[in-house]
Amino acid sequence: MTATAVPSDLRARLAVCLVFVILGCTQGSWMARIPAIRDRVGLDTAQWGVVSSASAAGDLVALTLITVLIGRVSTRLLCLAATGLVLLNAPVLAGASAVPALVLGLAVWGLSATFLNTPVNALAVAVERAHGRPLMSHFHACFSCGVLAGGALGTLAAATGVPPGVQLAVSSTVLGALLLMLGGRLPHEEVRTERRRPLRDRFTPQLVLLAAVAFLASFVEGAASQWSSVFTADYLDAGAAWGAATYTCFTVAILVGRLVGDRFVARWGRRVFVQVSLLTVVLGAGVGLVHPGLPFALAGFTVVGLGLACVLPAVFALAGRQPGVPPGEGVSVITIGQWPGFLLAGPAVGLLAGATGLRVALATLAVAGLGAAVLTRRVSMA
Repeated sequence: MTATAVPSDLRARLAVCLVFVILGCTQGSWMARIPAIRDRVGLDTAQWGVVSSASAAGDLVALTLITVLIGRVSTRLLCLAATGLVLLNAPVLAGASAVPALVLGLAVWGLSATFLNTPVNALAVAVERAHGRPLMSHFHACFSCGVLAGGALGTLAAATGVPPGVQLAVSSTVLGALLLMLGGRLPHEEVRTERRRPLRDRFTPQLVLLAAVAFLASFVEGAASQWSSVFTADYLDAGAAWGAATYTCFTVAILVGRLVGDRFVARWGRRVFVQVSLLTVVLGAGVGLVHPGLPFALAGFTVVGLGLACVLPAVFALAGRQPGVPPGEGVSVITIGQWPGFLLAGPAVGLLAGATGLRVALATLAVAGLGAAVLTRRVSMA
């Protein structure tokens, strides 16, 4: 059992925002420098695909560890430890010059980033409850802003010839200094170990239902992230520039949706909001696929991004408010549910595209969105 002491001041909110920014900025910086790192290590595209799967091993270790530790160790301590590992690993990973070092760095990245997902969302739920109004979409918007900022920094560093390792070392130092300043304002969770709940008791019917919604939403996000540009560039034969533009429309729409999402949550309630969001995903997928053409693809994936933007933040918030379940434990179930969705989306769409064509394969976005909307009808408001 746990008790959370959360100051409802601005510094607690800023501290949680900072952790989301750190995770997003590190991810965006890393992704922007992948071509340079790949070339320095000397890998072709196929080899890179194999090596990059090392992060999945770290993900599995993280899911196991967080399932055991959450609720037994202070959530703030877990959050700070994982954030520190993210910052320390980033320049080491970016500076890798040999395959073994790259594989190790990717595994540690998967471990630290996936591990951080649970405590930071649990602390976000605690801050939201202390403030008495929806804030989860706002916190996830901080992650999206971090990704965009990291990507921009990576682009600038690449254009000016700054090595990836140096770039990530500088950004990690700056972000680490901010964490030292604000980390003490993260919500404090007192852990009582005299009566530990069996792990199986964590998986209540409502949390399993929410985990299924998270899986389907993550599948849509993973598929759209990996295949939106390919659909425009290759299937529509619009070229790489328009393919990149399609992906950009999708990601910017997610950011915009998260910036305004809390207002709609406050007005409609989370269950109705999630249902409307998921039906918006279905509408966007239908626009982009039923009418194949460049304007419809751009509009369709933009609508998908808007609909998808706040689904996972809302699901995390609902999981963190389940009666009789500490927020960290509830959030951990959602983390377990969403991870396979991201992992399976790319390969599943690729295999289906090989058998039926990419346009048919991407119809799974609409199917998954509709399935999640139906499941959401059975979610009870905590």
